[in-house]
Amino acid sequence: MALNIIVCLKQILDPEIPVRDFRVDAEKKEAVRGSANLVTNIFCENALETALQLKEKVGGKITVISYGADSAEDSLRKALAMKADAAIHLLNEGNPHPDALTVAQTLAAAIRKQGEYDLVMVGRESGDWGVGQTGGLLAEELAIACVNFVDAITATDSGLTCNRQTDVGADTVVAKTPLVVTVTNNEFNVPRIPKTRDVMMSYRQPLTKWTIADLGLTPDEMNAGNSYYEVVDLYIPVKEINCEFAEGDTLEDRVDKFAQKIIEVTGTM
Repeated sequence: MALNIIVCLKQILDPEIPVRDFRVDAEKKEAVRGSANLVTNIFCENALETALQLKEKVGGKITVISYGADSAEDSLRKALAMKADAAIHLLNEGNPHPDALTVAQTLAAAIRKQGEYDLVMVGRESGDWGVGQTGGLLAEELAIACVNFVDAITATDSGLTCNRQTDVGADTVVAKTPLVVTVTNNEFNVPRIPKTRDVMMSYRQPLTKWTIADLGLTPDEMNAGNSYYEVVDLYIPVKEINCEFAEGDTLEDRVDKFAQKIIEVTGTM
């Protein structure tokens, strides 16, 4: 059963940035890019790798979609180098903090516009805000079922057999297409590294670009979700550690002073 698969990709700041280089703009309530690279969210790459393995077994087509600024093209080119078949860039035209509902509405409009599909795959959550709601909201927008925390998929005559991780282990879900799945990581869906030649060839492949107007959405619709919650403050917690040394000429003196300090702090004998 060949499958028409859609994989949604999100570009984020590299979460591996050294802690000492991580900064927050308190006024804009966002992380400062600084020297950090922009990378594809790792769970989205797990989703793409799972899709590639599924296509290698049953055939079909993989289309990658990303909603973001011009830089999102880098994530799409990398996906093409990994052997995705087509790429669609949904241009973010001035919404600096699209919430999960806005993203889901945009992706749903693009998925409907691109035509028929069997399976939509997204990462279980993003490595920046970690909201983890886009997959469920996207399924709601498309009016189809959603299976969460999937780490492997097998196509059978009965449908798609999804292995999903749970708090106590794993279970198996058999679902009919069309279907949305949110993908988590395991040892078998580690993203492959594209060959240098494929990276170079990816820049020769066509890339479809759609604006919000192309999707039939209005600016008001694009900002509707932003009224549901507000980021009141964003800061890096400051952890203060006050350290005192128990001093004395002998070990017994230091132990006595240490014991006195415990009594002073706790107020007990």
